[in-house]
Amino acid sequence: MQYIQTPKVENVKLMDRLANNVTVVGTLFLTDTHLIFTDARCRHEKWIVYSQIASAEKLPLSAQGCPFRIRCKTFHILTLVLPRERVCIEVLTAIKKLSQPERIDDLYAFKYKNLEIPSKSLGWNFFDLESEYLRMGVPNAHWTKSLANANYELCDTYPSSIYVPTCAKHVQVLGSSKFRSRGRLPVLSYLHRDNQAAISRCSQPLAGFSARCVEDEELLQCIYEANPTSKELFVVDTRPMINAMANRAAGKGYEDERLYSNIKFQFVGIANIHIMRASLQKLIEVSDMKMPTMSSYMKALDESNWLKHIRTVLETSVFIANKIQEGTSVLVHCSDGWDRTAQTCSLASMMLDPHYRTIQGFQALIEKEWLSFGHKFNDRCRHISVVDTKEQSPVFTQFLDATWQMMTQFPTSFQFNERFLLTLHDHLYSSQFGTFLGNCEKDRVDLRLSERTYSLWGYVASDITDFVNPLYRKDLEVDKSFLIPNVAPQFISYWKGMYNRFDATVHERENVTDVLSALTDHNSSLEDHIKLLERRVQELGRLLGRPVAAISQKLQGLLSAESIHCLSSLLESDLSQSSTLNDHDTPISILNDGMESGDGNKLEDNSDDKESGFDDGSSLSKSHMMSDSIIRADGLDNVTLDQIYQEMDSVAINLKTLRNRLQCSCSLPFQHYSKRYHCWKCGNVFCSKCILRHTPLAGHYSQKPVPICKDCYKVIRNTKSMSSLQKYCDEQLSVTIHRSLYLSARIATK
Repeated sequence: MQYIQTPKVENVKLMDRLANNVTVVGTLFLTDTHLIFTDARCRHEKWIVYSQIASAEKLPLSAQGCPFRIRCKTFHILTLVLPRERVCIEVLTAIKKLSQPERIDDLYAFKYKNLEIPSKSLGWNFFDLESEYLRMGVPNAHWTKSLANANYELCDTYPSSIYVPTCAKHVQVLGSSKFRSRGRLPVLSYLHRDNQAAISRCSQPLAGFSARCVEDEELLQCIYEANPTSKELFVVDTRPMINAMANRAAGKGYEDERLYSNIKFQFVGIANIHIMRASLQKLIEVSDMKMPTMSSYMKALDESNWLKHIRTVLETSVFIANKIQEGTSVLVHCSDGWDRTAQTCSLASMMLDPHYRTIQGFQALIEKEWLSFGHKFNDRCRHISVVDTKEQSPVFTQFLDATWQMMTQFPTSFQFNERFLLTLHDHLYSSQFGTFLGNCEKDRVDLRLSERTYSLWGYVASDITDFVNPLYRKDLEVDKSFLIPNVAPQFISYWKGMYNRFDATVHERENVTDVLSALTDHNSSLEDHIKLLERRVQELGRLLGRPVAAISQKLQGLLSAESIHCLSSLLESDLSQSSTLNDHDTPISILNDGMESGDGNKLEDNSDDKESGFDDGSSLSKSHMMSDSIIRADGLDNVTLDQIYQEMDSVAINLKTLRNRLQCSCSLPFQHYSKRYHCWKCGNVFCSKCILRHTPLAGHYSQKPVPICKDCYKVIRNTKSMSSLQKYCDEQLSVTIHRSLYLSARIATK
């Protein structure tokens, strides 16, 4: 709070980006971690974590006051008008200080607390590098784990566990590391289990114009020999040739085919981080255009070259994946092997392996290719101010964009949805979790992030249903495991869900994925409810001595309440029939000879009327028990008619439509990018704040916790409390009656 001189400013105007005459008047709050704007009725809330703020600039004074504009790394743009210029300057100064801390320990992740996540360790233990390689079949006869980097001595930006060819000697591994930029020697990234073709990754060699390294040449030969069916080893340099030539003049460069046996060399031409940063800036200008003409918009989008870069990244990944599918091993590198190499190796692995197209697999892919192999998240996202601005670049944003391009072409092959990618991008810059902090695995170990911060994967696991694609087909993992996207220009699209997410006017009225998810959830809820009802019908059949089909036909076409009334009449009919039976037909006495006399708490009845299916304790209690309870045939506790009423009423049969739902019952307006939740009990639509509770419903057979609103949660909690109290009173009354009857019988026998 040392930078915040004005923590609260009233009469602040939030300007609409596309219509400057539309404003919302409210209060601006500055906290340690967030900038918060809310109107008087709390119908408009904007929460922005400081780490996501890219810039904050003061605009010229206007008649309305002193305006300033905030641009976020998530492509969110806000224009706020403060009543006084002095206050505006104080607020801007505080925002700039808080959005760019000098120390990594000052980031939001080290202050964040989440009471809904039981432990900070949740998510940190979801991934294990050795287990991931074991899933690929490594170690095996051709690849083995090397201990050369166990203490990060060989390469401090590589993981402690690296995998190299079995035939490679330690001297070759050590020599190759010295010959590669940053010590990033060639190691295994992905192994195709069927044909043993491998994707390996490294950095550029320190070759210059004439230097060579025999150990590096021998290590590449070992990688070639690790695939017995491969006729050659492809070396893919993701840089443009002119860039590689310039690096060669600086003592680095690329492999000379004359010195390396059995290799083929290929340049592909992905631009460097500086060109990508400039391209994104031009794209932001495109997304920020107000009411552009078609020609001006298309021209600006084309001049940004953003889609061209996305296509190049995808095209390179397709080339690598095709070579692996053909059985040819590939070695991939760029300059230092932590930007373009991470992009292409990740996307190629996703095309080859359906596991990486699941939520858990995609997390493992990010952990392996980006976090373990040292993508510089601190530098590329510029989490702290000491990082040079020239190091900042949207490398991971491009990877997410390329993944989305694949999802649009194969909508049923990915388990996760668009919201999952957007959430990853949000928390890439939010610094709310420790997952994307640090430049390499060693940095995260030194910072003890797994002990001091929460994991993003734990947060995803706690709300996993928000990120599931309802169109996903698991059978395609076998039927169509190899995916190759079409990289023709017509198939590369502008991702408005990312770059115009906060502009409501450019989006469809309803999110199709959310509608499908709601229908899928409702379908599973009804199936669970039907399963319980079928169970009840079976119990009734055994209880009444009637076939299940006859009872089902009797109840067919009735609503829940009508079914209960029909059930009552059914029971009364059977009771009237059973009342005509003589004592020989119902030979159950008041006191059971098998009753335990020690405590008097249990009245067991081993008698059975095969005709009616009734367990009769006495003529007095007969009609009471039959009208108020159904004895489960599987020996479970008695179920009263009141409980059956609760089961019928606890599940929403019809859901409220998402169409034209402008706000939640708490008056918070629904934004097009925020998910709307259904309560599984009442069927109404709520925001995330009003439906945080998860609890089992009485009408579900599985008794799995499901999302319900706060009001329904209170009803269920009170009902459970009253049911428990009533059950306890009934049990105590039953014990008292049984004891009295038992004592009366003992006295009568004496």
